[in-house]
Amino acid sequence: MDVVDTLRHQENLVSRELGEEDRDAQLLHRLREIYSGQGIEVPDRILLEGVRALKEQRFVYTPPGPSFARTVARAWVNRGNIGRRLLSLLTLLAFGWGAYHFGVVEPARQRKAQEQAQAERNQIELAERLPAALEQGHEDVLREAQVPAARETADRILADGKAAISRRDAEGARQAINDLEVLRADLRREYVLRIVSRPGEPTGVWRVPQRNPAGRNYYLIVEPVTPDGRILSLPVTSEENGRTATTSKWGVRVDEATARQVERDKNDDGIVQRNRLGEKRRGQLDVNYLMPVLGGAITQW
Repeated sequence: MDVVDTLRHQENLVSRELGEEDRDAQLLHRLREIYSGQGIEVPDRILLEGVRALKEQRFVYTPPGPSFARTVARAWVNRGNIGRRLLSLLTLLAFGWGAYHFGVVEPARQRKAQEQAQAERNQIELAERLPAALEQGHEDVLREAQVPAARETADRILADGKAAISRRDAEGARQAINDLEVLRADLRREYVLRIVSRPGEPTGVWRVPQRNPAGRNYYLIVEPVTPDGRILSLPVTSEENGRTATTSKWGVRVDEATARQVERDKNDDGIVQRNRLGEKRRGQLDVNYLMPVLGGAITQW
């Protein structure tokens, strides 16, 4: 090993300047000096063998070329790193599969199952329950209706419901049934529109309309009171912004003369004696007004 190591280093030093014969002679001479300096006697035969071995590159490691065996060997040597990387890859794949399965596949499967179940329920209802409920709702409205307008509305809703059933539209049929129930509830409702005259609350207000800055719109503040004294909350559409709100008090537009008359009534003793602006009777759709009104309403003042 010493000889080889020394020869290799010496060859590197002189290989650029000497020819082959001169280089061999120089290496032999240098080796003699090295071992003589260490007190070791080495025969020339041994030194020549070392020089020849060096020239034949017997002590130089030449890595093998690419092959399957080499690949397997390197994989075995690096099995720790490869195992960790493979485990990380498998973990990532498992996480991705789980996220896709439970976040995409399973919700889609559940939605499909729900849609199929709903479609089956719709088919059953369209064949049995919805037509019967539609006819029953129409009959209930006709029993309550006392005005032609209510009966005409009920007939129109019935026709819409039947059309929905004929085209297998369960949602449209349910909407028609709901509309009939709302109509019946409206017909059964009865109340008095009472003018508010409690202390601290306005009985009437006025507004300057945007389209007529020189004019005024007068409103009486009313609330719907049932025969048993309950105050109802009803949907009212404001003529100022077109929005519909469910409220227990709103303003009904009247002419100036009616507004002044109610104002004088309240100023007498702080109470509006004639406080019934109108009444909604059972079986009817509209309020029967007892004072002149102009038809508009507001929900804020």
